[in-house]
Amino acid sequence: MMENVNLMVEKLNRIKTLGVGISLDDFGTGYSTLSYLSKLSIDELKIDKAFVDEIPTDGNKSIVLDTIIAMGKTLNMSVVAEGVEHEYQREYLQNIGCDIYQGYLFSKALPETEYIASKYL
Repeated sequence: MMENVNLMVEKLNRIKTLGVGISLDDFGTGYSTLSYLSKLSIDELKIDKAFVDEIPTDGNKSIVLDTIIAMGKTLNMSVVAEGVEHEYQREYLQNIGCDIYQGYLFSKALPETEYIASKYL
């Protein structure tokens, strides 16, 4: 799909007409680049764990992470942070407007049956 962006945009737009939301995973790494944000109809931006790992414990700002979240919010996207493992990371993300957090701070990965039976549903 990445070799033919126009075809990718067309297919994603057809999928969206079915009511399916589109999420751009691992934003900031690999193919998830800025050039696609203006071309694709994306509902959710998932920030790669590498950026979450860089949240400082001393309260200083994480400029790249802050910018990614602000950009997602400006483009009316929901913003998800992957790999949240510590409470200070969750607090930082909450304070700068991140919408959703996922990671071991909340739960390890669970098999479907265990998830359905859990309090997380």
